Amino acid sequence: MSHTFHIPVLGLAFSVDTPLKVARYGISSTVSIVDDELLERMRKYHCEQNALPFTPINKTEPESRTKRVTAYLNLLHKLVNQQFDELRKLPFNHCSDIDRYFELLPPGSELKHGYELMSEYPECDSKRIFQSLLRSRIHMGAIDVNIMSKVDKMNYTAEGNPAGEENSDALAALKGFAQSNLQSSIILSAGMNPRLYSYLENFADFYPDENGQLRKKIILKVSDYRSALIQAKFLAKKGLWVSEFRIESGLNCGGHAFATDGLLLGPILEEFKQKRLQMANELTQMYQAALATKGITTHKPKLKVSVQGGIGTAYENTFLMKHYQLCATGWGSPFLLVPEVTNVDPDTLQSLANAGKDDFYISNSSPLGVLFNNFKGSTMEQQRLQRIEKGVPGSPCVKKFLVSNSEFTQEPICTASRQYQMLKIAQLQELNLPQKDYQQQVEAVTEKICLCEGLCTSAYIKNDMLKPRESKAVAVCPGPNLAYFKNVYTLGDMVKHIYGQVNLLQNVERPNLFVNELNLYIDYLRKEISSHLQNWNGKRENYLLKFKNQLQDGINYYKQLLPELTGQTQEYLNKMYKELLISEAHLEALDLGLMAI
Repeated sequence: MSHTFHIPVLGLAFSVDTPLKVARYGISSTVSIVDDELLERMRKYHCEQNALPFTPINKTEPESRTKRVTAYLNLLHKLVNQQFDELRKLPFNHCSDIDRYFELLPPGSELKHGYELMSEYPECDSKRIFQSLLRSRIHMGAIDVNIMSKVDKMNYTAEGNPAGEENSDALAALKGFAQSNLQSSIILSAGMNPRLYSYLENFADFYPDENGQLRKKIILKVSDYRSALIQAKFLAKKGLWVSEFRIESGLNCGGHAFATDGLLLGPILEEFKQKRLQMANELTQMYQAALATKGITTHKPKLKVSVQGGIGTAYENTFLMKHYQLCATGWGSPFLLVPEVTNVDPDTLQSLANAGKDDFYISNSSPLGVLFNNFKGSTMEQQRLQRIEKGVPGSPCVKKFLVSNSEFTQEPICTASRQYQMLKIAQLQELNLPQKDYQQQVEAVTEKICLCEGLCTSAYIKNDMLKPRESKAVAVCPGPNLAYFKNVYTLGDMVKHIYGQVNLLQNVERPNLFVNELNLYIDYLRKEISSHLQNWNGKRENYLLKFKNQLQDGINYYKQLLPELTGQTQEYLNKMYKELLISEAHLEALDLGLMAI
């Protein structure tokens, strides 16, 4: 592995072609394969950009979703391989792409050290041999893909008949990846989908070859140890190995936010660290036994653990890697401010760069009914408010990826759709609720936004692909950590920041990532208590008390962790301790809310 960080999936379109921008430099990134319409349009765009023939895959074709995913991933594979082959042939002259490859490597890298030694050589045969050796040692970054496991709508044929389980959204996308030429990983996020997990058994690339190698690997994005083990066991019993657990902060991340029951990132990482060997041994036994029934033998596989969500400094990056024995870290939202890496239109880019802390918030905007990291300055949010003012809340529902509600219709519809919101508001009007209650419920209904369109629009605007009648409203879902990054950056800037060669947050007041996440959880708990006041019962009280106690356990853990933060100034440690005490006082004050009930 060339780099010790990866770029996670960013919305639907923000990282949809990021591999074309970073993979040749050895940097791995992740593409969402939820939206086959987006992939088809991006395939057309990149074929035109590279003077390649494009044959459209019509939506009405059998297995069109699978075919579109495969075609787009194969195009990425082809173009990235071409880029890498061209890079490898370039001369070393301190300004070519091959020089950039080595210059972007982490400072402690043996390969980078070799490049620096080579650069000091005078021109001679030995230098050319050295250069040839360096060329043979470089590797492309992975083109990984992401599926939100539970975004798995059933589909129908043109005649209105069920298209079969294998053509549901998630399974069809998985099949598209499985049949592609990529040798990379599929990241399964947003919880367990047994039907999807079982479907993995159908594809040979997820099983080891005669050399014990996996052409395609499985990565689970998880938020705690228990759920990770449950999911991995389910797969291991089928002869499927989880190559990496990608631990993500429950609230200090971008996109959808999955709050744990008060479990904080530090204690979660500690549990993985303490139980990792036990987990690996238990899973290996199940895995090898399952493979034996299929006539496959393999050596003990590797199990990796990485982390992402809210990391902001090189020190935090290094500490997490070393203290918790991780293979990598994920840096997502900061790359929204790197135009050469992600698809952020110019207006949204400037809005993000100029935004303050209060512009980033956790909302109920997602039709999935899951918390969603939102941005007040987005044009999608402006459009939502304008539509409410005009008396026509909601959005036209074209793609239907997030349809789930059948309260008013036989066929499920999306809660962000105009159809649903108008029907729901009409129902609320008939209930003769007190004005305050009515207004609160209407606001809850109209808070939902169309993510299917909004999370694609930025890429269409940036690449001049927007169709005449398409909405220009952009939805963007950065993590709250982005508030501390205040400029537009180059790829070199951000990579050097990650590795500590420059500090993009110089003179920026920012708490440690653990404290940041802790405060997000305390705010979340405060809102949870408030929302349950009118319907309080013993079960809810037990849940909230457990949540609060686990936050207190996290604070105690961080106090004990302070001496382990070697390399930091006493001033930094004193500041972090004081911030923990302040957070602890805020947490204790929430008892007043419980006692008042």
